[in-house]
Amino acid sequence: MQLAVKTRDPAEINAVALKAYARIADAWDLSLRESAGLADMSESTWKRAKKPGFAGELTKDQLLRLSAVIGIYKSLDLYFSDPLARTWFTRPNTGPLFGGARPVDTAIDGGLPQILAIRTYLDALRGGA
Repeated sequence: MQLAVKTRDPAEINAVALKAYARIADAWDLSLRESAGLADMSESTWKRAKKPGFAGELTKDQLLRLSAVIGIYKSLDLYFSDPLARTWFTRPNTGPLFGGARPVDTAIDGGLPQILAIRTYLDALRGGA
């Protein structure tokens, strides 16, 4: 017996990821600079990318960043209640990954490795590790 696997069009995947990321950026009240930096885009590209019908392509790095940020958002939503779940990413944090800085700033500065480290950190908190 063969299983039929529906492959998604890369443009469709990009559109879904960008729509979810734009909603998260709004929920976290990120500035244009922060939203663009976290996604590894210029501010002008991010302005275009967050609009429906964006025809540009995302790099693998950008798609991984968006995916990891979506995971961070979900972890925060499961681990904390509002308003902390919505403000945690933009509040100074003395945790081991942040040294008093805001997680969003360390994520922008550290790029994909730091974004993935934050995701792993939150997953560990959620799992009790």
